[in-house]
Amino acid sequence: MILYTLACDNGHRFESWFPGSAAFDEQAARKLVACPICRSTAVAKTIMAPAVLGRVEGPSAAPPPDAETGPAVAPALLDPTRMAARSFVKAIRERVLSEAEDVGDKFPDQARKMHDGDIPHRHIHGQATLDEARALLEDGVAIMPLPVPPDELN
Repeated sequence: MILYTLACDNGHRFESWFPGSAAFDEQAARKLVACPICRSTAVAKTIMAPAVLGRVEGPSAAPPPDAETGPAVAPALLDPTRMAARSFVKAIRERVLSEAEDVGDKFPDQARKMHDGDIPHRHIHGQATLDEARALLEDGVAIMPLPVPPDELN
């Protein structure tokens, strides 16, 4: 996988992941890559500097690793804002998984029964197909997908 910083002909900059350089070229040629802001398909790669992991020396060096903070090396391509967002998503996920009951594939049925007042409300999580989730939302059942940190998708 490769992350490209892209720009459209209107000057909007954005990032997108591709399986490789050839995949970007093929998708861009077929007009499958579009700017998320203006939907222009006139998109090109911008100049990018490689991200190199390592220790920073000098006054801005990260603190040495310890049991509390872990290693002093940050994941490649993540600025402090993205690292904070990733930590927030991870914390939400961990809290839901630790405090809610896993009902597995019975999630749509259990959520609907709670919504209808057929069973007591409780914190649950589980799996639903896209069609099941869509039907729940259309019926006013308050559900939301559980965020998955990007590093768990690889």
